[in-house]
Amino acid sequence: MTGQLRLDDHLQRYSETAPHALAVAAAVDAIAAAAIEIADLIASGDLADASGLTTERNSDGDIQRDLDVQADAILRRCLSKLPIAALASEEMREPQIGDREGRVCIAIDPLDGSSNIDINMTVGTIFSILPAPDDLSLAFHQRGSVQLAAGFVTYGPQTSLVLTLGEGVDIFTLDHKAGCFRLARSGVQISEACEEFAINASNRRHWDPPVRAFIDECLAGVEGPANHDFNMRWVGSLVAEAYRILTRGGVFLYPSDARPGYGEGRLRLTYEAHPMAMIIEQAGGSASTGRERILDLSAQSLHQRVPLIMGSSNEVRRVEELHCDPVLVASVSAPLFARRGFFRL
Repeated sequence: MTGQLRLDDHLQRYSETAPHALAVAAAVDAIAAAAIEIADLIASGDLADASGLTTERNSDGDIQRDLDVQADAILRRCLSKLPIAALASEEMREPQIGDREGRVCIAIDPLDGSSNIDINMTVGTIFSILPAPDDLSLAFHQRGSVQLAAGFVTYGPQTSLVLTLGEGVDIFTLDHKAGCFRLARSGVQISEACEEFAINASNRRHWDPPVRAFIDECLAGVEGPANHDFNMRWVGSLVAEAYRILTRGGVFLYPSDARPGYGEGRLRLTYEAHPMAMIIEQAGGSASTGRERILDLSAQSLHQRVPLIMGSSNEVRRVEELHCDPVLVASVSAPLFARRGFFRL
């Protein structure tokens, strides 16, 4: 890997392109440094305590693992050296207002998929970088379309950093010997051909009819309207699902459903759906709630949840079409066919 472009060189070139670019580059560099530290912590194998549950719950009500708390602390320490206007984390109740002269605001999910640590599966860090508004109380109520940069890190067989600075998607891989990230793939594009879908099929009975209809079309394979066979995947780690889509194409669905607490979706808009949507769109894909483009949404609260369908544009568009189908829409809204009605499709 010694001959490949280093992340810091890539960021140095970018930092000269726009007024805000220097602040964005510095933030990405700090997150990359934190990611190396987190990767070392995970790879150390000394996770008997780190992967265990704490007695605390995070700001969103989820039970925290020690590793969630440690990853959050590492990221905050690395970012504290920068003039950041505002910082938000899954592990924080409210945003932290910082340097009012800062040019950027940062939202992070320090350790996505941490429940997978126990079974040695891929976990990761997700981040979103936004411009600082005049009123910092509105920092994390901006539309996803205003993001300046977004990315995520996967801690798996390799430690990879997926990054968009608003002009395409690049993937960097950690060179452990040199202690830096090096460019592995540039200008990543999601394949238009979709042969895989990812959803937690155990929840089928709770899905709205449009989601069930789409999955039924996938399962029908060559005998259905898609006219080709699909494979199903489900990892339960957003970073792993997104990385697979960037590598092999496909579509990922985490819809809202009828279970208590899932009516508005489960993923967080500000620090999960927004950055993932920017990455997926920059790679030529689409990201939607099933009804609305994710990047057109603005959060009403820091930890607002949202449905997320992302991946190959044709498949995301098909899900949206089904959400507009008058028959399926009627089956959701009509009293006799609603979630709590007499009949279920």
